[in-house]
Amino acid sequence: MLGPYLYRVYRATERLNKDAILASIEPRPGGSLLDLGCGDGSFTAEIARRAEVASVSGIEAVPERIVEAQGRGIQVAPTDLNERLPYEDGTFDVVHSNQVIEHLRATDVFLREIRRVLRPGGYALVSTNNLASWHNVISLVLGMQPPPMHVSSEVILGNRLDPLRGQAMAAGEDSHLRLFSYRGLADLCAYHGFGVRRVWTSGYYPLPPALARVASAIDRWHGAFLLILLDRDPR
Repeated sequence: MLGPYLYRVYRATERLNKDAILASIEPRPGGSLLDLGCGDGSFTAEIARRAEVASVSGIEAVPERIVEAQGRGIQVAPTDLNERLPYEDGTFDVVHSNQVIEHLRATDVFLREIRRVLRPGGYALVSTNNLASWHNVISLVLGMQPPPMHVSSEVILGNRLDPLRGQAMAAGEDSHLRLFSYRGLADLCAYHGFGVRRVWTSGYYPLPPALARVASAIDRWHGAFLLILLDRDPR
């Protein structure tokens, strides 16, 4: 019974994170948006409405998701995010990426490319798992694998409380390769020339949403997900 409950809470925590992203999107009327890892385009469309942009592009690797995203009016390129993006310098006003950077081996290339394709005055919002979240810290104290830190590319193992324990990776080689603390992510973004405007966390797994909102208001550093808001250039 605990497994299904934790799974529902985790999915609710993911939604809290998406809501935190939307609340931080600044409108760029008539501008352009790039979503790195746009999936089926449903959340990309939410961001586009919030940003009030005129054009929406996305990067996605899964063919079925590409078709769905294109059906939502998103211009999708099936590009490897470990490599150069297929866009000219200064193309976009807003770049967004949620739950992608932890899957990449070339995080330096990824961040360098985000900055390259942003226009002067543009901004990026990146979100990922928080290595310093309390549920990860407590897992380590108990001698268990933090749930986002995958030890296998085939199956999820290492934490008895993980609701996905024993399941195969959803998309084959979909394991997390790098996890970030808030300081590690901020330092890396600053190293690549961004102005780090804000770093915070959202959700408080395994607390349900009502309690998670209270906890997040008290403690901004140990929530389940990291968010970082970046200006193209330092101020």
